[in-house]
Amino acid sequence: MSTPGRTGDTRQGLELAPFRGLRYVPERVGSLAAVTSPPYDVVVRPDGLRHLETADPHNIVRLILPQAATAADRHRQAAETLRRWQDERILAADPEPALYVYEQRGDGILQRGLIGALRLSPREEGVVLPHEDVMPHIVEDRAALMRGTGANLEPLLFSYRGNGGEGGAAGVIERVTRTAPLLSTTTDDGYAHRLWSITDPDDLRRVGEDLSRQQALIADGHHRWATYLRLRAEQPAGSPWDFGLVLLVDTARYPLRVRAIHRLLHNLPVAEALAAASTAFRVRTLEGSLPEALDALAEAVGKDGNAFVLAGDGRFHLLDTPDPALLARTVPTDRPEAWRTLDATVLHSVLLEHIWHVPDDPEHIGYIHETAAAVEQAERHGGTAVLMHPVCEDVVRELAEQGVTMPRKSTSFGPKPATGLVLRSLALN
Repeated sequence: MSTPGRTGDTRQGLELAPFRGLRYVPERVGSLAAVTSPPYDVVVRPDGLRHLETADPHNIVRLILPQAATAADRHRQAAETLRRWQDERILAADPEPALYVYEQRGDGILQRGLIGALRLSPREEGVVLPHEDVMPHIVEDRAALMRGTGANLEPLLFSYRGNGGEGGAAGVIERVTRTAPLLSTTTDDGYAHRLWSITDPDDLRRVGEDLSRQQALIADGHHRWATYLRLRAEQPAGSPWDFGLVLLVDTARYPLRVRAIHRLLHNLPVAEALAAASTAFRVRTLEGSLPEALDALAEAVGKDGNAFVLAGDGRFHLLDTPDPALLARTVPTDRPEAWRTLDATVLHSVLLEHIWHVPDDPEHIGYIHETAAAVEQAERHGGTAVLMHPVCEDVVRELAEQGVTMPRKSTSFGPKPATGLVLRSLALN
């Protein structure tokens, strides 16, 4: 596969290039499971971070979430750690460039996809479809980390829709998974992970031809994709920075699971949130457990439209049936109806901005993937957890194809690839 420049390239669709994967040497670590981590933004600080740091002295979290007094020190520390681990052969590069077949199995899910270096393309080309806005301070932090380490430390999760046939990339993946894997491990969450390499030129050609007719939706990794684009702009055309590490999953064969990302309002007690929201929403205190509260939330969303569960005072409170007149006044009208009726849109435009007056910045709002963790942190610190119901993938894709972005952190696609199974060093590729 060639490495195209950024100008004069008329090819359409996805280009996934092989690369020399940088991987842990099994004999040099306690176990492959002990050195992996969820993606950087899923690690629940500080408990999750401490758990990963103590699981193995070489856990990948020391690269993706280094701990130091300042941002500059953190990024310098990550770069030094990565160099040291390569010098000590904790991490070693595979002998030849490859695409990697990655499989996750667990919790009733089988997911398979291709890990490779995807040619970067701006949004206007319509090859890669983002669906969420990003926060500049996160992009800046990730850019400094990638710039310092000279590496893509974790694959982004992208989806595409294949034709459902057995040829092309799908046929290569299915055949490769019948051979012995490069690695196999089971992580603490119960998921089994396997990885294979594809180096045969004919297989690479078949995959390339198939993907050249596809477009991809960013399922997880908007900030890191924005980071890739920023770093590419800093380099001359034709450099390794023209590509970024991704996992491509054909959701026609392996549908992703879509979950919500919940909000933690650090400085807003539940009592104040309920009192203010009651002027525009129906408010009911629920009986029962967290799963029962989520069931009530799903029922309310299906019946009455927008709904949320608030938690943090030891109980669960359902907000539903918003005032239509208030929605008409506060939700922007310059977007499609599918966007205007999103729970995330109503949460940010109506509740956060108009009713609660909560600024959308890290000092006031945290974004948490795990429901129980959001509730626990709200109860511990006296804030309010806003629990959300997930959006279906078809709505996400429909909006993305129209060029409409959802409010940031609107969705959580999964299962997410484990971080640490394969890295991409820009110096090697």
